[in-house]
Amino acid sequence: MNKQQRTKLIEYQTRAFIEGTIEYINDQWVFFDKETDEASLLEEFLHQDIEVFRLKRWKKGILHEEGKLSADNEVLLLKDQDTIRIRKHLVFSLEKLLEGMNDDAFFQFITTLNSLRFSVYDCIYCYNQLSFLDHNERKSGVNFIVFDNQDHICNVQHHFSYFEKMNDRFEFTLNSGKRMVIEKISS
Repeated sequence: MNKQQRTKLIEYQTRAFIEGTIEYINDQWVFFDKETDEASLLEEFLHQDIEVFRLKRWKKGILHEEGKLSADNEVLLLKDQDTIRIRKHLVFSLEKLLEGMNDDAFFQFITTLNSLRFSVYDCIYCYNQLSFLDHNERKSGVNFIVFDNQDHICNVQHHFSYFEKMNDRFEFTLNSGKRMVIEKISS
């Protein structure tokens, strides 16, 4: 699995976006989150990728001042009541953990998480023990990750041992009591 395949698997996760509408109020663009009804200034997302829904499809571009979106060699002007979506950022420690996993463990973790109806974007906490072991030849320990998809909570313990063999064991526990364990050992 190359970096592009990993990126695609993460990009197409559910709940990867904050979606809502925008309004031009008092000479400022205001974003209203569809899920929470919270308002925020659109300028908080300047120079980030956003997508606007136009002509029955999402058009991706970079947000600039004055409600301008540069997309595919053109500049789009945002309009009052446009529907937009903004990609969420992964929790930093989870992002680093995913980058450090071997391909098999990465794939098993993501697909199992998805089968339990969770997305990597549902992460609310991640303790990455591996980030403290960068220079050690023998690495072992446990990472703790908590996900909340608004229906359930999922706690994941990632037990790892990297020395002669690479051993990854993931223990998924939901607040409903459901448990699942997967283990990946490779030489």
